[in-house]
Amino acid sequence: MPLPAAAAAGRPKLLFLVTEDWYFCSHRLPVARAARDAGFEVVVATRVREHGELIREEGFALRPIPWRRRGDGLLGAVRAIGAIARLYRAERPDILHHVALKPVLFGSLARRLAFGGSRDAPPAVDSVMGLGSGFTATTAAARLRRPPLGLALRLAMGGGRDRVVVQNPEDRAALVALGIAPTRLALIRGSGVDVGHFVPLPAPDGGTVTVALVSRMLRDKGVLDAAAAIRRLRARGVNIELLLAGPTDPDNANSLTAEELRSLTAEPGIEWLGAVVDVRTVWRRAAIAMLPSTYGEGVPKALLEAAACGRPLIAADVPGAREAIRPGVTGLLVPPHDIDALAEAIAALAADPQRRARMGRAGRQLVERHFADEIVARETLALYRAGLQATAARK
Repeated sequence: MPLPAAAAAGRPKLLFLVTEDWYFCSHRLPVARAARDAGFEVVVATRVREHGELIREEGFALRPIPWRRRGDGLLGAVRAIGAIARLYRAERPDILHHVALKPVLFGSLARRLAFGGSRDAPPAVDSVMGLGSGFTATTAAARLRRPPLGLALRLAMGGGRDRVVVQNPEDRAALVALGIAPTRLALIRGSGVDVGHFVPLPAPDGGTVTVALVSRMLRDKGVLDAAAAIRRLRARGVNIELLLAGPTDPDNANSLTAEELRSLTAEPGIEWLGAVVDVRTVWRRAAIAMLPSTYGEGVPKALLEAAACGRPLIAADVPGAREAIRPGVTGLLVPPHDIDALAEAIAALAADPQRRARMGRAGRQLVERHFADEIVARETLALYRAGLQATAARK
């Protein structure tokens, strides 16, 4: 579909607001490339750490934002919102894409500061990449935070031209319950997988079956549950090992420390690889992908990449994971925090290579049909074009 006539006269400017440069590269780069190729000028506003040069090499303008995903405090939040508002006034984008909860909240406030009620205020696409621990945690503090967080989301997502993207039906239902109009919600499943890069891999050789968990090393991603399940299986004499692939996350209070991980991996059968540049190296070693996460995921990209490589999946039965796993077909779902059930699921797949192969083939087909980069990019660009059309209709 071509750009609206009013926008086609020049290059419409699309501005991404993302917390971290690595997250933009891992989760939004294919959509940004598709937008660039469709005629958009792309600006990326984010905290710049190690991926700034990669973003510039794509031809995108890079605008550093002084914030962190967590731990800014009130003064830091005010400074960040002010900086974003100044950026919006200077860039005057035609459309905004706020990616994840903090950019949705901060970006919406900044837009009001920058443009007030002006008709020149750009429409926004607000991507909720899972509702996170703010809605899924069961602690008393989390329960106290939930009502004001819900109110903030209702206020942030109030613009009639804005569209809110969710990745799974449960998050859609939660936002409707918060008062977000269903007509403003779009379901786009996941962030996309490069099915030409992540291709089916041969089953690993050897007598030991390797299970891998790819994620940041967070407690609520199920790292400790995974280790406990492997520990129980090895105590029963099952020839199994666990690979943990991913970095610690100092900005997250739920992160394990490097010292804790080294202590964990001192046990036989558990290995921590740290950050992995090319995750395909993990799936060449591992026969099974596991993510017993209870975090508020959108659709876990790590599971989709493993499925694209032909690996069967095991995950906790929570929103997001249900989109990647068709129980008994592409993998197995287990109750959250149920280490016995997790161990039994691992043991069942470890003992049946033919079943693993069938599930791997089915998972690959599922990713090709519903989660490929091209699908996610096409559906997202349609929202950008709708926003531009709504703006043109007002002039």
